[in-house]
Amino acid sequence: MVSTRGHLRDFSEPDLTPTKPTPSHARAGRWAHTPSNLAIGWLLLSLPLVTWDTGYVLLRPHTMPGGKLQWPLYIPYELYGRVDYIYGWKAFNENNGFTSAQGMLNILETLMYVYYLYILFAFGKQSTKAGRGAPKPSTVGFLGQQCAVEGQAGALAVLVGYSAAVMTVSKTVLYWLNEYYSGFANIGHNSLRDLIVLWILPNGAWLVFPSYMIYLTGSEIVEGLTIAAGTATSSADGRSLRKSE
Repeated sequence: MVSTRGHLRDFSEPDLTPTKPTPSHARAGRWAHTPSNLAIGWLLLSLPLVTWDTGYVLLRPHTMPGGKLQWPLYIPYELYGRVDYIYGWKAFNENNGFTSAQGMLNILETLMYVYYLYILFAFGKQSTKAGRGAPKPSTVGFLGQQCAVEGQAGALAVLVGYSAAVMTVSKTVLYWLNEYYSGFANIGHNSLRDLIVLWILPNGAWLVFPSYMIYLTGSEIVEGLTIAAGTATSSADGRSLRKSE
């Protein structure tokens, strides 16, 4: 039998004090995704609207004036189709594929947001950790008092939320640029007042709030990667030190 007495001095005695967690526990608990109340509220408001919009687009011409599905759900689109021709008869009769292509992307985007919300409500729990989106201590959020999603679920939530928000902003910017580079072919007939009230302000919301989500979730991704890089560096330094001894 090989004796280990001569090697005991090579190992430090473990610290088993209950108030001090082991290094592995410390690493696992240093990061969590803390959802923003504003972001969650925006999703709960916007997702039904996007679903409504997607239904109108993909079910045309039945949802358009005179169609069997127009009344009562899609009556407001009779006005919007006159404000933005991309939603009206002009684009439909010209077989303009931009509207339906955007509608198909809406489905993917919505599914990503729904999955993000599912993770939050299924795995969120009260936590003392405060990420970028954390409410103030006196504020009760949608998930309760300062809730967070930790571990792999939290990492997946922040990745999906970030990706979906980038998709929303990119799609909306493309929508605006399509008008600019076509000489405002679909909205240029509106008065300035109608353009601001009926087109710029409603569509601008899909730039402002998703951009806010990008900032929050992107900051959390950078924070998590920074922590992981520091942990990896510390582990590598520890291995190098043991090899040199």
